[in-house]
Amino acid sequence: MIKAILIFNNHGKPRLIRFYQYFAEDMQQQIIRETFHLVSKRDDNVCNFLEGGSLIGGSDYKLIYRHYATLYFVFCVDSSESELGILDLIQVFVETLDKCFENVCELDLIFHMDKVHCILQEVVMGGMVLETNMNEIVAQVEFQNRMEKSEGGLSAAPARAVSAVKSMNLPEIPRNINIGDINIKVPSLSPF
Repeated sequence: MIKAILIFNNHGKPRLIRFYQYFAEDMQQQIIRETFHLVSKRDDNVCNFLEGGSLIGGSDYKLIYRHYATLYFVFCVDSSESELGILDLIQVFVETLDKCFENVCELDLIFHMDKVHCILQEVVMGGMVLETNMNEIVAQVEFQNRMEKSEGGLSAAPARAVSAVKSMNLPEIPRNINIGDINIKVPSLSPF
């Protein structure tokens, strides 16, 4: 089972964090720092998996990672997962991101976090691998994008609200409002 998925840049700044087991926020930050120090100090010519850090389970867990350009993709898994299978899963995830964003970069993970999380949920949910076929994942993401566009999505909400107000059949704005002994004069809203 996958315990955590961490993506951080060469400087240790987290770009995507997903824990599938509860850790307090300060513990999560310590795990991220420890994982970055373990992974970033390794040479490029050594294998891409190592024993988990002391904070995330020690020898019972493995850190499996790939380093692409400025990003480290790290999966923390238990002993039931295959190291080579997870390396392949990381490759599928990165290729899917690359296909969805057309040459994915660190900024895509920052500015399109919702889409990245959506893609990740198509691949892994609750620490279990759901899908490894990149074409199926991309098809589901494109289907969701079409659904959002057909429904207008959140980006179209302000325009729909303005058109709804304009289409309302409101009577002329009252000039004087009388409430008992109180008389309120409404100023004219026209600029002239």
